Amino acid sequence: MKSGAAILIESLKDEGVEIIFGYPGGSVLPIYDELYHANLKHILVRHEQAAIHAADGYARASGKVGVCLATSGPGACNLISGLATSNMDSTPVVALTGQVPTGLLGNDAFQESDITGITMPITKHNYLVKNAKDIKITVRSAFYIAGTGRNGPVLVDLPKDVLTGRVADSEIDRSEPELRGYKPTLKGHPRQIKKALNAICEAKQPLIYAGGGVITAGASEELVKLAELFCLPVTTTLMGLGAIPTNHPLNLGMLGMHGTEYANYAVSGCDLLIAVGARFDDRVTGKLSHFASHAKIIHIDIDPAEIGKNVPVDIPIVGDAKSVLTDMIGMAEKTGCFCEPWLDQVKAWRKNHPLRQITDGKLHPQHIIRKLSEILDGGGIIVSEVGQNQMWAAQHYSFKNPRQWISSGGLGTMGFGFPAAIGAWFAKPEETIVVIAGDGSFQMNIQELATVAQYNIPVKIIILNNMYLGMVRQWQELFYEKRYSYTEMPSVNFVGIAKAYGIEGMQIDSVENVEEALRTAINYDGPYLLDFRIEREENVFPMVPAGAAISDMIGKHIPNEGEEQ
Repeated sequence: MKSGAAILIESLKDEGVEIIFGYPGGSVLPIYDELYHANLKHILVRHEQAAIHAADGYARASGKVGVCLATSGPGACNLISGLATSNMDSTPVVALTGQVPTGLLGNDAFQESDITGITMPITKHNYLVKNAKDIKITVRSAFYIAGTGRNGPVLVDLPKDVLTGRVADSEIDRSEPELRGYKPTLKGHPRQIKKALNAICEAKQPLIYAGGGVITAGASEELVKLAELFCLPVTTTLMGLGAIPTNHPLNLGMLGMHGTEYANYAVSGCDLLIAVGARFDDRVTGKLSHFASHAKIIHIDIDPAEIGKNVPVDIPIVGDAKSVLTDMIGMAEKTGCFCEPWLDQVKAWRKNHPLRQITDGKLHPQHIIRKLSEILDGGGIIVSEVGQNQMWAAQHYSFKNPRQWISSGGLGTMGFGFPAAIGAWFAKPEETIVVIAGDGSFQMNIQELATVAQYNIPVKIIILNNMYLGMVRQWQELFYEKRYSYTEMPSVNFVGIAKAYGIEGMQIDSVENVEEALRTAINYDGPYLLDFRIEREENVFPMVPAGAAISDMIGKHIPNEGEEQ
């Protein structure tokens, strides 16, 4: 006879799980009792939200399914922001939650919450297990759903009596899951692929628009090969950074609200837009009627619901990005550069509208990011919080590879980055893990300093500290006549707080000390916190106002004295 909790641990091992991020509570004590002697690593976070963000960061860095564990009621509810984050960014996570005994369901029992009902809109799927014999097949189904098709979070709710219930080994359902109606299309239709190839060959001003789906599918190599075959400029979304190396001559960087000027001009001027693993979200498109308004659109996506959802599509291709791009490369009858004048125009835009970096002797965040990129030679894993810090990192770090950049894109979850960096380190302990944070975002999950200290996780914490909720303040400056309503933050001694946890750190107030501070942190054998006191009212430019066309940017590049090109 086996307990439900024992079956659960066995099932997780069968799925190849090596690490769980969690926080104990009454309804999951049977699971924790099994973990006491199980060969599974468990990382004790200090808040359940951090558990799911860490699982998310682990999944993004590794390409595997991340796992988190929380108790019933408030514990489960504390996962909600993280589930929504994973759902918006299509990250494969399995969240295990405790629940009151089945006999108490619906009775408003102590620490009861209808977590499957609450999370239905923000998970790919969820389960309430009512019999211990069904745990194994449920776990197998959850992992399969989370990690196939368009990835996403799956929640498994486990009542306490199901965890303590005992069943004979012969009663355990060990069958393969039959998921009727769930059959993701992986292969693109050959006729549609042929149409796409013909459109590429006929286009005079083609452009690739690559999203996070390229990275999820492991299709970066194929994306670059296709771009090189046809001399196609490439722009990426925030989630697609790293799909093509930053220094590749065809890479135009990020497009959209805080994208490069040359990427936004290219989208506005193209006559063929090849969207791969992207969903045309509003931060990318700006005013829809003006987005690639002269272009024929090819849309490659594994989720048919995304195709045509926001923009009309001329050539839809449903399928896995790696599979479709591989077939496109294999089916191409003629290759080469058909659009030299277009490439010349794109090069001119890039030359005349570079990203701004000011060297006036003051401490600017762009310089810090570029210096970090230089020291790490574009390597490591960079995890960001949300806000100005996120955009500066996206704009100025020279990413070389996929899965180097981890950030909350769709939901924009403050507090994501620090715990996600913890998860990323457990996925890739051989890499230098750097979290770039604002002082506002960092305080959302600052308690995870305790987790970092307990496990001696050598994450490097860079705080771009302007003592504001920076991005909100920027909007107040630009659109609310500088009425800084409740966005100013008091000065915090972050180094003192870190040292209270036994973590080393330093505060940096001048540009002269940037390189030395970064090298000290990176070379230090353990976690290290750097508190950079940057220019307080520094803005992220360029910027497309909400609802404007992406070619209608404010804060555009105007060369001036003391500015690097």
